[in-house]
Amino acid sequence: MLKKISLVILVTYILVGCKDDNKETVLLFSPEKDVELGAQLKAEIFASPTEYPLLDSIQYKSAYDYIRGLKDSILNTGEIGYKDEFAWEVYIIEDDQTLNAFASPGGYLFFYTGLIKYLDNEDDLMGVMGHEIAHSDRRHSVKQMQRQYGINLLLSIVLGNEPGQISQILAGIAGNGTLLAFSRDAETEADLYSVDYLSKTPYRCDGAKTFFQKLTAAGSQAPPKFLSTHPPAADRVLNIETKALEIGCDTTYYSPSSYQTFKNSLP
Repeated sequence: MLKKISLVILVTYILVGCKDDNKETVLLFSPEKDVELGAQLKAEIFASPTEYPLLDSIQYKSAYDYIRGLKDSILNTGEIGYKDEFAWEVYIIEDDQTLNAFASPGGYLFFYTGLIKYLDNEDDLMGVMGHEIAHSDRRHSVKQMQRQYGINLLLSIVLGNEPGQISQILAGIAGNGTLLAFSRDAETEADLYSVDYLSKTPYRCDGAKTFFQKLTAAGSQAPPKFLSTHPPAADRVLNIETKALEIGCDTTYYSPSSYQTFKNSLP
């Protein structure tokens, strides 16, 4: 009985101690665990060069310096809750056919060359950068893992009762080519936070909408597969525009010419 009571106390401590800053969702994992999970997922991605052909950060140093500078400009807005706790590493995946970017727990961000080359301006990429940073900072990945795999399994992992289980989960996530699919609410939240972040920078605050505008303008061209479970592109554009109007932020292009140089530096 004493052992059972101790376990209940421990579980209660974990759940209360790891409540998300939003006060909306009780999370099993602490922010420190986000970083650990993200590092393990990064290792799985690095171990899968066929699925994730990462650009070498030394060979493409100027490209990495550039995109990491964009990331830092958002981190320095003072709007990022886990700025000092998370890793905030950025990597570029060489795949011109994929219009995507994704965020893993703990601030590990990945951008495909296909998306970078598809976008026309630095403001547009900054909109996507803000969106992905929001996914990490709002802890959408661990929330999704908790929903997808259940508290019981994740609790067993935390308590050390399932050695190796988390590695298997992360290997499966990395291996399916899409990682965790966020809920529509999470996607909407990330869009709106991107507006907030960019409103504290020289960039147009609604930069996240231009990707969806391009998709809509393409007409018959099929949208990327990863968008199939997301809010419709037109709805996302409207949500972003409404948020920008609500807070009265600047929607004119900053558009430095360095973006074309950055795109030209990619293979």
